[in-house]
Amino acid sequence: MEKKVHLIFSIVMSAFMIFIMSFVVTYMNIGWVDQTIEKWLTSFVYAWIVGFPLLFIFAPIFKKAIIKSLTK
Repeated sequence: MEKKVHLIFSIVMSAFMIFIMSFVVTYMNIGWVDQTIEKWLTSFVYAWIVGFPLLFIFAPIFKKAIIKSLTK
C-alpha cells in the first residue's frame, strides 16, 4: 500500500507543482500573447517528464534524511 501511495502522491504533487510553475515561468518569459497557453502546456509536458521521476526517486531519500536529522 505504501508504494501505491508514494506513486499516486508523486504523480499528483509533481503535476500540481509543475503545472503552476511552468505557467509562472512561461508567463514571466513571454507575457500574455496568443501562444502563451500552447507554450505553457508544452513546457508543462517537458518539465513533468523530468520532474515526476525526480520526485518519485528522491522524495523517499529526502524524507528519510529529514526524519533522521530531526530525531537526533
